[in-house]
Amino acid sequence: MVTRKNPIFDTATTLGKILGFLGVSAICGVLVAGLLVPAAAVSGSAASGSIQFFDTLPAELQVDPPSQNTTILAKDGSPIASIYAENRTKVPLDQMSPFIKDAVIAIEDSRFYEHGGIDTTGIMRALVSTARGNKQGASTITQQYVNNVINESLVASGKEEDVKLNGLNKGVGDKLREMKLAIALEKKFSKEQILEGYLNIVFFNRDAYGIEAASKFFFSTSAKDLTLPQAALLAGLVNSPSAFDPISNPDNSKKRRDLVLAAMVNQGKITQAEYDEAVATPVTTKVTPARQGCAYATMAPYFCDYVLHLLLNNPAYGETSDDREKRIMRGGLTIQTTLDPTAQAVAQQQVDGTAGANPDKWGASIVSVQPGTGQIVSMAQNTVWLPQEGKFDQTQNFNVDVMDAKGNDLNGIGGFQPGSTMKPFTFAEWLNEGKSMNQTVNAAQRRYPQNFPWKNTCETPTVGWYDATNGTFDLQNSDEGYYRNMTVLYGLMNSINTATFASAAQVDLCGIQKIVDAVGIHGGLPARDKETGKITDPNPKVTMTTLSNLIGATQTAPLTMASAFATFAADGKYCEPIAITSVKDQTGADLPAQSSNCKDAVKPEVARGVAYAMQEVLNAGSGSLIRPALSTKNNFPVAAKTGTNDSNGSTWVVGYTTGLATASWFGDPLGDQLRPGRNITVNGKFYQSIDGYMIAGPQFTNFMLAVAPAYGTNPFPAPPSNLMGGGAPQRNNTPAPNTQNSQAPSNGGNSGNSGNNGNNGGNGNNNGPGKD
Repeated sequence: MVTRKNPIFDTATTLGKILGFLGVSAICGVLVAGLLVPAAAVSGSAASGSIQFFDTLPAELQVDPPSQNTTILAKDGSPIASIYAENRTKVPLDQMSPFIKDAVIAIEDSRFYEHGGIDTTGIMRALVSTARGNKQGASTITQQYVNNVINESLVASGKEEDVKLNGLNKGVGDKLREMKLAIALEKKFSKEQILEGYLNIVFFNRDAYGIEAASKFFFSTSAKDLTLPQAALLAGLVNSPSAFDPISNPDNSKKRRDLVLAAMVNQGKITQAEYDEAVATPVTTKVTPARQGCAYATMAPYFCDYVLHLLLNNPAYGETSDDREKRIMRGGLTIQTTLDPTAQAVAQQQVDGTAGANPDKWGASIVSVQPGTGQIVSMAQNTVWLPQEGKFDQTQNFNVDVMDAKGNDLNGIGGFQPGSTMKPFTFAEWLNEGKSMNQTVNAAQRRYPQNFPWKNTCETPTVGWYDATNGTFDLQNSDEGYYRNMTVLYGLMNSINTATFASAAQVDLCGIQKIVDAVGIHGGLPARDKETGKITDPNPKVTMTTLSNLIGATQTAPLTMASAFATFAADGKYCEPIAITSVKDQTGADLPAQSSNCKDAVKPEVARGVAYAMQEVLNAGSGSLIRPALSTKNNFPVAAKTGTNDSNGSTWVVGYTTGLATASWFGDPLGDQLRPGRNITVNGKFYQSIDGYMIAGPQFTNFMLAVAPAYGTNPFPAPPSNLMGGGAPQRNNTPAPNTQNSQAPSNGGNSGNSGNNGNNGGNGNNNGPGKD
């Protein structure tokens, strides 16, 4: 025989529901009064069990700050980008409109200032309403805040599956725990603190957490400036962000808004006239899309990405990469950077003007640093982060090492062959050994066989040779007229390959290596184990005992070159490039940032000698065609060196004033970077072959004209007389060969090719001479 339930106490009946809930209601009431509830006073044994369960619950809730936006700022404090997992900006209660405070209380918890965390009157009202078929919630604002805090903590810990949502996956135990925590929270915090916390944490939209983000997203305003209709709409949205979304469900949104307004007028929070005017206001939005990440940066997206990955790669921000990402995405950090918005705007204008939209995807970039501090002033390239019609879209950063650009993702370019911009370091070692820049060398020598007696005191062996009789070819210059005796200064001014080698043959190659290392030059591509493919060195040396590197065969990042040349501008002091001057958490506490890390790298007299020589590069050498523009408008001292690799696919001008060092680059940024820069059209102009002074040169000149004066353009200190050797610098007296391009220098003074790091370590191909 089947035992039948008593219909009076069956929980499936209305009366059963009422009696079943009375136990919980009784618990709530007496707890608020601070009393103990005897089991006999509660209807049903289930309620007695609930009391015992309630007594065992913890009364402590760790209220950690909710996830907040991390903001990256330029040097002047202007925003670059916002980074977040949840779009939230915390604001104090006094920076919120009174309308939003009154509206939320009116619709969500009218007795907020009367109860102690749980509202027994509200519970009974909800119970009766539910019994009549109209389901109604009874959670107070404090309970909702508790629920949000718990869920936020779970999400931050990666436990999204444990999140509890009202009415969906909460059991009686969950509700009891929430009640006890709400009571404890009310004893610990004031009503204003709880209301502020709630309005800053509550969910409005997948792109808007908290009242400030919601105000900006839906109305393009701030929380403090919300109007009455706007505040009522947002207060109503909390109940069901999808059902009452004013964008997708404007009719539902208006009904809910008007319900909030009715509650406000009934509770005396607004007047009848205010109510009438507000309900007559149509529901309109002015959406500001929530765009997070460097892809949506207001300026310098690639610099932004560089900054972001400096932190993501910094163990101070977490033990694992996931920990660091959470700290940055959810931590509400304020990251102050070195970027100068004015300089950045000029840099971006220049690279866009050079090759902003080109179907062949040639790249252009400019990066600048401040000598003496290493601060990165600007970083720009001629691409867009997100695909746009007619634009060259690219997420790889042209200006930095692979590891800098994307951490372990290896998504950076890793630099380009620097060509003849490496020649000043051989010149620097020449001066470092006390030799005169006006000493003559034999630039007619083109053959450096395997047994050539190079001086090399380093353990690294000398690699490579130039010998047409033994498997490679003789060293080449750009033009035939330069195989002759010349001064070392003249050889650098006109970027003559054979002069550089003739100089290197009289110094210690290890000395060149030490200078290159001291000024921070390294390869932009990480070194890998040949068998496993694992990275063995993220910043490998550029080995100057590999002869092709004397004329720039190893890929090097523009930021590396700008920082190296800044050493000469700073009288021999090298400073590591820095992008971040301070990081603060959401409480204002300082976190690890970068600071200037400088060292004496080159003797001051050597730096002065190099500066003198590279001024002559612009005055009468391979860069003479880009100098007049500087002289015409602002006759301030500038030192620079041009550079072009074998294939003309990588062209440079790297130079400096006393206050600013800049690397300007134009070339092939794609794949293996083997496209020749010959017979190409850029911005409607045909180039038989491109050299450093042609495109990278004007880009450098225009940028420096506009920006350098703000950073200081004092004269460079003169080098000592022993390094000059007496006499005026030798000028170019060799006529230029006939060239198809009208921009060829009238003095014919260009360098030869940079060479590739091939098996022989000499010039890597036989495509003929490079340019500078």
